[in-house]
Amino acid sequence: MFQVIRRNISDLKMPLKFAANISMMFPEVSNLLDRYGAAKQAGFEAVEVAWPYDFPVDEVVAAKEKHQMHQVLLNTYGGNKPGDIGLAALPDRQDEFKESLERSIKYCKALKCPRLHIMTGRIPECSEQDRTALVAKMEKTFVENLKHAADRLKQENILGLIEPLNTKVSVPGYFLDNQYKAVEFIQRVGSDNIKLQMDLFHVQVMHGNISNIMKELWPYVGHIQFAQCPSRHEPSFEGELNFDYIFSYIESLGYDGWVGAEYKPSDSSKETFKWLQRYK
Repeated sequence: MFQVIRRNISDLKMPLKFAANISMMFPEVSNLLDRYGAAKQAGFEAVEVAWPYDFPVDEVVAAKEKHQMHQVLLNTYGGNKPGDIGLAALPDRQDEFKESLERSIKYCKALKCPRLHIMTGRIPECSEQDRTALVAKMEKTFVENLKHAADRLKQENILGLIEPLNTKVSVPGYFLDNQYKAVEFIQRVGSDNIKLQMDLFHVQVMHGNISNIMKELWPYVGHIQFAQCPSRHEPSFEGELNFDYIFSYIESLGYDGWVGAEYKPSDSSKETFKWLQRYK
């Protein structure tokens, strides 16, 4: 006989470091730059921003420095055409991607941001008979652009990340929506400067089986984000995911990076931070 010892995970103090995604959080603060202060006041020491490119870089830096925040993640420039959400897998726009990459690097360097999420874009509308050839062409383009980005970003000590987004709910038509396919691309690029950005909300929508996928793909993970599912609200909101278990599991894997809170608050932001005090 042996005794089963049960530990109450919710009573553990977890040393995870949480970053607020201020592009999604603090919607009651209309100006993105003012959200740096809102995140600081809420108890965060670090932020993620999707697209800061509507603001001059010196203004973004001033907002970050005023509140002494760490900038831990940016996205690449999304593009300037209707429906654009990244350029990295779009054939015939590779020059545009390279130009936009330099713009993103400029912001990363100024903000001392060590990670850049390289967004693929959507699969253009086409007939079913043309889709296979188009996707193959996009895969080739994506690998070529990632190889260029891996080398260019390594020169600046910036880690490149790719993130599968869910195409069932959030971003229909997005080129990269599968965790395993993302790892295939990382392997094809063959650089240690391209890693997987694993958003657990997207993993749950597209795959489920979160803990096993994390364990299996862990050597490729370079950044983690989270939100409750299916609501995409804060982790304390009722939903499919048990964050007592998930955060403890991430800790058990030895993760020492930032964990991005990329969620839509269910109420005013200040009413949704009980989870932060619980796990901080």
